[in-house]
Amino acid sequence: MRPPGVRVQVIRLEFAMHKPSAGVCLEGLPYICFLALASVVFAVLGWGFTALAALVLTALVGHFFRDPERVLPEDAEAVVSPADGRVVRVGRDSDPLSGEARQVVCVFMSVLDVHVNRMPVSGKVETLRYVPGRFLNASLDKASKDNERNILEIVGKGNQRFTVVQIAGLIARRIVCWAEKDDKLKRGERFGVIKFGSRVDLYLPDGYAPCVHVGDRVRGGETAVAVRK
Repeated sequence: MRPPGVRVQVIRLEFAMHKPSAGVCLEGLPYICFLALASVVFAVLGWGFTALAALVLTALVGHFFRDPERVLPEDAEAVVSPADGRVVRVGRDSDPLSGEARQVVCVFMSVLDVHVNRMPVSGKVETLRYVPGRFLNASLDKASKDNERNILEIVGKGNQRFTVVQIAGLIARRIVCWAEKDDKLKRGERFGVIKFGSRVDLYLPDGYAPCVHVGDRVRGGETAVAVRK
């Protein structure tokens, strides 16, 4: 049982993971609808500037929660990025579950990036673990160990184990994970979202090598971030 105040939402939404997107993440609809309604109300009241500001904010929030379809790379063995954004770290670090030294690829999502998270490989969700923490700037290395986070262990082909960590950031205060333990998902499928700026770390098993570098821009479910050695 999670302690009071936990911000991780584990929601059973089969359609969110397995069916095509309507272009907007369902998690964002309440925000978009509220702001759109506020825009109309302000306009009816004759508050022109306020109505315009609310309309602009509606567009910005809609842009933030966009959820485009993605095309998987041709290489069926390639590991795809679990998130959109900028690669802020590539190196070795201790896996948060096993403690083993592994290659890790860290992707920082700014408020301008798509925030839907996707499966890096096809496999079974073996472990789900919530870890409470702080809300430091997610682009910092210490965010991986200090910030609030949600950890998924994925068992892929050949019993290869991948660890994906959803990390809350300075602005992001809500981690949403649609996946549940024992779910079997395909590479590129949606499994969660982090609201308003965040980071995702991907720990690779032996036999895989990163194929991206710090500073590279990646797209979740589409950009190959690691390949078999």
